[in-house]
Amino acid sequence: MDGPRVAEAMEQLRERSRATLHDRLHRVRMAAGLAVQAGLAAGLAYLISHRLLHNPQPVFAPISAVGTLAASVGQRFRRTVELIVGVAVGVAVGDLLIYFLGTGAWQLALVVTAAILLTIFAGASVAIVIQAAATAVLIVTLSPSTQNLEIPRFVDAFLGGGIALVVTAILLPLNPLRVINRAARPALDLLATQLDSCAEALRSRDRRAAQQALQRLRENKEELAALGEAIEGAKETITLSPARWHRRNELTHYAEAADPIDRAMRNSGTLIRRSITIIEDEEAIPEPMTDAIAHLAESVRLLRHEFAVGEEPEQARERSLRGVSEAGRAYAEGVGFSGSVVIAQVRTTASDLLVASGIDQEEANRLVRQAFGDKEQRSGETTEQSPAPKPPTAPPVG
Repeated sequence: MDGPRVAEAMEQLRERSRATLHDRLHRVRMAAGLAVQAGLAAGLAYLISHRLLHNPQPVFAPISAVGTLAASVGQRFRRTVELIVGVAVGVAVGDLLIYFLGTGAWQLALVVTAAILLTIFAGASVAIVIQAAATAVLIVTLSPSTQNLEIPRFVDAFLGGGIALVVTAILLPLNPLRVINRAARPALDLLATQLDSCAEALRSRDRRAAQQALQRLRENKEELAALGEAIEGAKETITLSPARWHRRNELTHYAEAADPIDRAMRNSGTLIRRSITIIEDEEAIPEPMTDAIAHLAESVRLLRHEFAVGEEPEQARERSLRGVSEAGRAYAEGVGFSGSVVIAQVRTTASDLLVASGIDQEEANRLVRQAFGDKEQRSGETTEQSPAPKPPTAPPVG
């Protein structure tokens, strides 16, 4: 391998290492609050079970507490109920079969099988099925050496789950908006970065760069899932924690932004995919088209910033509409078939971002049409659609 290639490979390796370290540190910051909550809940569960309830081996209480906190954020109250139901099923099945069959390897296999099939037949969730099977295992394996295991197991399941809820809601409630801001950052950064990459790829007619931007944007499931979980967790915290009730209005704003952000992701994917076709077909690329896409990218960054500092996202809205205005100029200069689709997707994505900023859909559509310069102010539209473009009339909304 020659010198330049070695240097390039080393630089790529350094970039990848920096990105990996950044990602790991971000994940640590995201999980730090949960780790502290889990440690506190486990310690309290052990202390109460051992000192107050005089349980000589308080194993199940801290396990239940950590298991509840490890549930999907926003599902902890439900997980506590599932924990107790699963314990009840496991104890009942385990005790019944042990009474008739005794203990041993094949009895253990039969108890676990019966517990799983019973809970599935009853339509239980996966969490209940797992908890029932685990409890059945404990009953069969520990009952011969530990007397009266059933009641302490019930008490510990209730105690651990209850303490986990108390810790998250009262003793150490996380700031729900801070959690959402941290979860939203990767999703919005991903969208903004790939829109910028698309604009640059169109300027340089670099098909490979545009294809890479599309591929990276498609790998957004983890970011969107994290944002959705954070919003659900914030809802749960605000519902259970009196100290956070005053943040309900701000949370509602965020919760309503999740769906339009998801739509903006999907519509931007269509925009980038058509940009690749523009490059392949050697269509005209007016400079305002690339400017329009760059304005959308900046709008996403402004939206993230204004959400994070608690400001009304006026700058994000203004930048979205500036992107639509540039798209109107590009269309007036002349574009091909795929170019008109890109223009339409600029309009749609801008509408999504306006809705995410707190504007209702009908008003967002009106503002988009006005910024684009449509002669016809169509009424009654509730969404920005994208039918096949029909030049030379104004491109379809969407």
